[in-house]
Amino acid sequence: MSVSEQQTGRLYGVGLGPGDPALMTLRAVEVIADADVVAYHSARHGRSIARSIAAKHLRADHIEEALVYPVTTETTDHPGGYRGAMEDFYTEAAARLAAHLDAGRTVAVLAEGDPLFYGSYMHMHKRLADRYPTEVIPGVTSVSAAAARLGTPLAEGEEVLTILPGTLPEEELTARLAATDAAVVMKLGRTFPAVRRAFEASGRLPEARYVERATMAGERLGELAETDADSVPYFAVAVLPSRIDARPERAPGDGEVAVVGTGPAGPLWLTPETRGALAAADDLVGYTTYLDRVPVRPGQTRHGSDNKVESERAEFALDLARRGRRVAVVSGGDPGVFAMATAVLEVALQEEYADVPVRVLPAVTAANAAAARAGAPLGHDYATISLSDRLKPWEVIAERLRAAASADLVLALYNPGSRSRTWQVGKARDLLLEHRSPDTPVVLGRDVGGPAESVRTVRLAELDPAEVDMRTILIVGSSQTRWERRGEGRHIVWTPRRYPEGSAATP
Repeated sequence: MSVSEQQTGRLYGVGLGPGDPALMTLRAVEVIADADVVAYHSARHGRSIARSIAAKHLRADHIEEALVYPVTTETTDHPGGYRGAMEDFYTEAAARLAAHLDAGRTVAVLAEGDPLFYGSYMHMHKRLADRYPTEVIPGVTSVSAAAARLGTPLAEGEEVLTILPGTLPEEELTARLAATDAAVVMKLGRTFPAVRRAFEASGRLPEARYVERATMAGERLGELAETDADSVPYFAVAVLPSRIDARPERAPGDGEVAVVGTGPAGPLWLTPETRGALAAADDLVGYTTYLDRVPVRPGQTRHGSDNKVESERAEFALDLARRGRRVAVVSGGDPGVFAMATAVLEVALQEEYADVPVRVLPAVTAANAAAARAGAPLGHDYATISLSDRLKPWEVIAERLRAAASADLVLALYNPGSRSRTWQVGKARDLLLEHRSPDTPVVLGRDVGGPAESVRTVRLAELDPAEVDMRTILIVGSSQTRWERRGEGRHIVWTPRRYPEGSAATP
């Protein structure tokens, strides 16, 4: 018999809002008034915040079901530990409600905030909604109430709002706070010291606000940095409001330069630390192609330039920082691998910039990205060499290629060719063929992570310079690198981690 054919009661998950009874919805009031059974969760002391919110709507003839938590902390002698104790509790509570539903009674389960937002009701919903007619009544969340009480926008425009439980590991909280625009951290109480440290480590503590018992008696607002950890209850949240129109005035000594990399393609390759530095910057400085990968944010100024003015770009960024601006110098890939970090640090050594803080943030390199797409060709020792002879003579490049090839290293070759550099790839191929087998696999990774991505593998002897441009990286295998087809037909390239004893480079 289907659910619709059964003569059962109806289950309601009723959102009550953040605490003020006046913020209950009309639908919530109607459902409570019509219910036969009103259920609510409570601690072992018997007091229920949910019941207190809905109290004036309860009738004398309501059947009340108090669902009393067996534990309030993770300390328990239950054989299954805290999770086992709670699973047993939810199963038993669902059985009690099912008995009422089977008897044809309408059951309203009260929930602070919204029933399906970090609420206990969802445990009843997962156990009962597939068996009985069910309706969920949404409610105003504590997130919305906190933002309203602070009187400041929570998120605007293209900003990303992140909701985090304070129970996350501290390092995870730090990473997510660093990466997002706006955030709310819930479930404070005993987690508050770790949450505060995460805000501080992510550089967001000066922006953070504290809201306790929003819309309820005992409501308290303040700065998170000034909140006493011993005074923080569970019903409190930490808030990072919108950054738009909230960038502080900075004194000359407040500036800094963060040299960041966008990875080989863009957002999917950004680290949380890099996302945070880009979002916090007053100014973005970089080659226009790389700046275009970074989302436009109100309040930021973008300074794009040609790819051949690295020293001038670095000096411009340091001058901005010396005037108190927070500057992100944007590179592709990793900023320390054939990119902007060196240029910035060279200029930063000049006396006039001695007091300007400079940070270099790591990122995914083109070699790592292409290797991952191909399999694991960099699984053993490898060397990274740029084939560009703009900043060093070709003789130096050739000498390094011979040395690395003689040592039987896998090679990651950056900057292999461009419109004005067309012969280097052919020269490098011929040189390597003096040390490597013609069958050596060569991975050609072009625009990895981008819309025109192409990753394929050819024999070293068949490497065609005409198929290589500035957006391509080459990974040349060693004598041990394998190129094989897996069961599903995909070719993979990989270099074993174990090097055979007595092996040497191919002469």
